[in-house]
Amino acid sequence: MSTLSYVNVFAQDILALSGFYSKLFGFSEIEAIRSPIFRGLDTGKSCIGFNALDAYELLGLDEFTDSTGCRFLLNIDVEEQSDVDRLVPQAVALGARLVKEPYLTYYLSPPL
Repeated sequence: MSTLSYVNVFAQDILALSGFYSKLFGFSEIEAIRSPIFRGLDTGKSCIGFNALDAYELLGLDEFTDSTGCRFLLNIDVEEQSDVDRLVPQAVALGARLVKEPYLTYYLSPPL
């Protein structure tokens, strides 16, 4: 079976964005893969990579450097509704913009 190793996110400020997820969820940095244009966080089941905008050229993705709109969606599972209630205000306090209030969905899944 194939597994997801990384979700990669392009960011203007990889230090701020990786720091946000590290502080909010306690994800640790994978220092062995750190570079001037990349930071990686271990989420426990996969990793999140944060690429500086310079990576567009390195990866041959120059045509997408001016992309706008929603560029990615991360789903992060928590144990209880109380975790959502606790984490959402923390995320906003750390600089996140809440675009929609949390809500229950039909695709709730049991923990793996």
